[in-house]
Amino acid sequence: IVFGNFGLDKLVREMAIAQKPHAVCIPYPVQGHISPMLKLAKLLHWRGFYITFVLTEFNYNRLLKSRGPNSLNGSPNFRFETIPDGLPPPKNPDATQDIADLCVSTAKNCLVPFRNLLNNVVSPTNDVPPVSCIVSDGLMGFTLQAAEELGIPEVLFWTVSAHTLLFYLHFPLLIERGFTPLKDTSYLTNGYLDTIIDWIPGIKNIHLRDMSTHIRTTDPNDRMLEFAKAEIPRTYKASAIILNTFDALECDVLEPLLTMFDHTYTVGPLHHLLNRVLDDDDDDTEPIGSNLWKEEMGCLEWLDSKEPGSVVYINFGSITVMTPKQLVEFAMGLANSNQTFLWIIRPDLVTGNPAVLLPPEFFTMTEDRGLLASWCNQEQVLNHPSIGGFLTHCGWNSTLESLCAGVPMICWPFFADQTTNCWCSCREWGVGIEIDNEVKREEVERVVRELVEGEKGKEMKKRAMEWKKKAEEATSPCGGSSYANLEQVISLLSPKKIPP
Repeated sequence: IVFGNFGLDKLVREMAIAQKPHAVCIPYPVQGHISPMLKLAKLLHWRGFYITFVLTEFNYNRLLKSRGPNSLNGSPNFRFETIPDGLPPPKNPDATQDIADLCVSTAKNCLVPFRNLLNNVVSPTNDVPPVSCIVSDGLMGFTLQAAEELGIPEVLFWTVSAHTLLFYLHFPLLIERGFTPLKDTSYLTNGYLDTIIDWIPGIKNIHLRDMSTHIRTTDPNDRMLEFAKAEIPRTYKASAIILNTFDALECDVLEPLLTMFDHTYTVGPLHHLLNRVLDDDDDDTEPIGSNLWKEEMGCLEWLDSKEPGSVVYINFGSITVMTPKQLVEFAMGLANSNQTFLWIIRPDLVTGNPAVLLPPEFFTMTEDRGLLASWCNQEQVLNHPSIGGFLTHCGWNSTLESLCAGVPMICWPFFADQTTNCWCSCREWGVGIEIDNEVKREEVERVVRELVEGEKGKEMKKRAMEWKKKAEEATSPCGGSSYANLEQVISLLSPKKIPP
């Protein structure tokens, strides 16, 4: 009888494990994609999913270095796995890898190791449930082939705005109609980029220069162009699409997207939703972070000593690289503005040592009102009451975090979708001022003053606070659109509920 009870208990335990949903989450291997995927994985874990989170070996080691040797231990139901990215070791192990190299290599080299990982995961031990689905970054389309081979459903998580995704889906038409690649380099400066595109549903009168920078190539064999042509059609093979946005923010473009993909779910802002639903006391994933650079904790203490709304926060994200001249122009513009600022300067933001490149007069003029740091917890900084504005590269995570904090922006887009995010912030949402790519200290001084002291800055602050309220409404458990969509995603991702 004892043996029989033991056998029954074991059977019940195995059945319970088998019924537990298991999501394999794999982000595109850069900071701005890892962070939102980790937040989505934590939300799924909160709702009872077993999570396998797949990082490249390079980024896994970077996270251990920045956050500590035990930082990725996870929890009993949240574990990390790694695959190689196929690239040789970089010269600078603390810098973001070349994006074009990474795109080509992941598409070419990651399928086999990912397939092998899945084969190991799909053969469950006594305490690991079978995989229910794959949640893959939209740029990691090779995972769709692995999922199809193994009969595992897949959901694509696009970490860009709905505007950008809709533009990407029309990328083949831009090529077909001859808008890209450009005929020669003169098209970069002769006004051609001011051409208005008015035939993409939901997007009104956008200029070519406000679309992804990938269209600006003159090379018909450009690697990013080829990557986009190969990856975009794969989106149509996904069981569903998840977007880190909210309905009120992008309603005009979500309507045509839903006609193209009826299983499209807006579940953002993810950081807002995560903060609402997770109780730190009960959340065993709370210590797991995604910053690839070590955070300087002194930033928040410094902000505590400043007046409300008085500090301009400057951070150009994880990929932007500027010239020494641009660095100096930004520095002297900030110095001449007489405004208080917190400036995050990544070690690889500019070629050379930034502390050496910055002119001595910059330090003399700003010693009592400026703080330089190498990295920080941006969400905490933006939500600090002393922050009055954000000089940003317009990455989608930064844009959302700024909107959720009610902080207006100065926009200096650098790469890819950042130009579209800038266009939306300045022209659609009324929360941004764009600054010219050819940085001049006089313009920096002017827009920083306008942001903090001017009438336009006050109007932008008002609009930002309105969007903050709408983001809170979207993530509310009481009828919020993103909260409700998360519930639908959870139902969809549970075993035997993915549509064919």
